Formats: sequence, C-alpha cells, structure tokens
Amino acid sequence: VPAVSTVAEATAPAVPDEGAPYVELDDLRECAAIAVGSPTRFGNMASAMKYFWDGTSAEWLSGTLAGKPACVFTSTGSLHGGQESTLLSMMIPLLHHGLMILGLPYTHPELMTTSSGGSPYGASHWSGLDGKKPITDDEKRLAVALGRRLAETAVRMQGM
Repeated sequence: VPAVSTVAEATAPAVPDEGAPYVELDDLRECAAIAVGSPTRFGNMASAMKYFWDGTSAEWLSGTLAGKPACVFTSTGSLHGGQESTLLSMMIPLLHHGLMILGLPYTHPELMTTSSGGSPYGASHWSGLDGKKPITDDEKRLAVALGRRLAETAVRMQGM
C-alpha cells in the first residue's frame, strides 16, 4: 500500500452546519462520564475516531480523564462484521487514559438470547448491508441498560 501522506488539508468544517456538534477537547475535561461510539470499519473503530484519540496526548499527560467511567458502542452492516473487536479497539485509548470501562453483565438476559447486536463489551447494532435494519428490542434494552449503568456510576462517583 502507498505510504500515508504527512500533508493533509482540512475538508470538513470544524462545526457541522446541522446535526450534533463535534466533540471538543474541553468536553473531555468537563464530562462526568463518556460513551464512545463508532461504526465498525473492518473490525475496528472508524479512522476519524482513531484520529481524534490520537490527538489527546495533552489530556493523557495531564490525566484529564483518569478515573472517569466510560462505555463503548458500535453498529455494523454485517452480523459478523467485527462488532466485538470494534468495541475492544475503542477501549484501548480509554484504558490508556485511565478511564474505568463499563460493560454489560450477564444479569441482562438479552445477552444470552440476542440474535442481532449486544455483547458484554458494550452495546451494538446490526444495521444490515443497507443500514436500514431497525434496532431490535434486545439491542434497545441492552443500549439503555448500558447508558443507565454509565449514568448511575457517574452520579455515584460525583457524590464521593
């Protein structure tokens, strides 16, 4: 493969014209908890997400995120498209930052019955090749459970 160029030119605006704003480094400093999501790209997080985390050395050096709770979630077009490896790949920079990773315990029965998304590593969705497959009841329950677990942990930690 060709070498990656060290010369790059910004092609997207710093803030999108519509939709949710992009995360900023100040958001990392100010948050009580963090949920990181990315589409699956060949069993890994999307390159834009990796690029973002690669730019957080100053936060790593200062320990900005150390001790905060975190979780990860993903979506993929194929059922066996690397959901779990994507979730694990997103955990690596979070662990280096000292975040406390939360997953889903098997006390959630959906983990034993789902035929779509969801794993102990985090919430996931199988979107289908066209991206139009609706979220299943199991996927929704697991995603809500993970979000609730993250929020409850953050609240408990704030009271410490």
